[in-house]
Amino acid sequence: MSEPKKTATLTVDGESYEFPVLSPSAGPDVIDIRKLYATTGMFTYDPSFTSTASCDSTITYIDGEKGELLHRGYPIDQLAGKSHYLEVCYLLLYGALPNAKQLEAFETMVTRHTMVHEQMHRFFTGFRRDAHPMAILVGTVGAMSAFYHDSTDINDPHQREVASIRLIAKMPTLAAMAYKYTVGQPFVYPRNDLDYASNFLRMCFSVPAEDYEVNPILSRAMDRIFTLHADHEQNASTSTVRLASSSGANPFACIAAGIACLWGPAHGGANQACLEMLREIGSVDRIPEFIARAKDKNDPFRLMGFGHRVYKNFDPRATVMKESADEVLELLGVENNPTLQVAKELEKQALADPYFADKKLFPNVDFYSGIILEAMGFPTSMFTPIFALSRTIGWISQWKEQIEDPSMRIGRPRQLYVGETARDYTDVETR
Repeated sequence: MSEPKKTATLTVDGESYEFPVLSPSAGPDVIDIRKLYATTGMFTYDPSFTSTASCDSTITYIDGEKGELLHRGYPIDQLAGKSHYLEVCYLLLYGALPNAKQLEAFETMVTRHTMVHEQMHRFFTGFRRDAHPMAILVGTVGAMSAFYHDSTDINDPHQREVASIRLIAKMPTLAAMAYKYTVGQPFVYPRNDLDYASNFLRMCFSVPAEDYEVNPILSRAMDRIFTLHADHEQNASTSTVRLASSSGANPFACIAAGIACLWGPAHGGANQACLEMLREIGSVDRIPEFIARAKDKNDPFRLMGFGHRVYKNFDPRATVMKESADEVLELLGVENNPTLQVAKELEKQALADPYFADKKLFPNVDFYSGIILEAMGFPTSMFTPIFALSRTIGWISQWKEQIEDPSMRIGRPRQLYVGETARDYTDVETR
């Protein structure tokens, strides 16, 4: 962030006030209003913070008009096409791509921390078998602070480092345990000879009765899902993690807060909503009916998984995810899965329809990730936990960046109060 070179003038009742304008390395300039209240006695009003920069960051940049997503300056399509998830984790966490030696050391360190404390297994028996996996993740991730006391001091750089590695390493194990618990199967321990994505798939789908071999195409698709969801700038859950962290809360509590926010259907549940829509359509012959409904302004039906609030032209993650979806569907087939048949045909008809092209309603990353996870055999209840697993590195990186910022203060949003003004209490007998 450069030193202010411009100023903005605010005029209220004939009185003018000057505020510095900050210029980022990319994106729009920002009016620095930190001294607004002290100078004018007023606040700004910005519900949902749609026009407010809550922090400065060097991690992720999004240009929705261009369809651009950069992690530390690297385009997401290059990272997803040429890199892999743990290398992207290193990039987000430390700010630069690792050399071969650094990457090997980092992968080894993560692999050596994938097991969870044995007593944590007892937590799962406290949940009903039909508990949502996200409920289990919120509880077990928050509970990690009760087991790993040597990595909760946020003022100790070494402890911050250990906590970061533990969260990256143990999240797949906890997510897989949550899945196994809900389907009534025994937990599967991680294996140190498998890569990150393969390990997760094995912990989810292997059973003691037979050997399980991870298909490399499925492993690569899983790794891409992790990579494409690793971070997405200051979204709702990331902002939640930052706000929780500003109070000095331990890292496990902060990530649990992020998981709780991600659970909301308006945030992490988009690919689940997409699959539910495909099931509502039901069969290929009903697609024209639903496309017509999507075009009808008086019909509340909307095509889920098409278009994006941030990306106005195309989702840069979707191109890579489509490649994986095509590979997975070719491997596993769609002949016996009506939902996947609908997905493929809906994609084809929507992309060929000028209405959707004109309105830039393109299939987004949620559309393709939902297709892949459905084809792999994951129930929709696991879609959001997998999103949380993927996004953990983004949360940790943002948390770490904020903790290391010397100007950090506890978050304290203001409000526009519209309630009753001061009034006297009256006894209950006289009301």
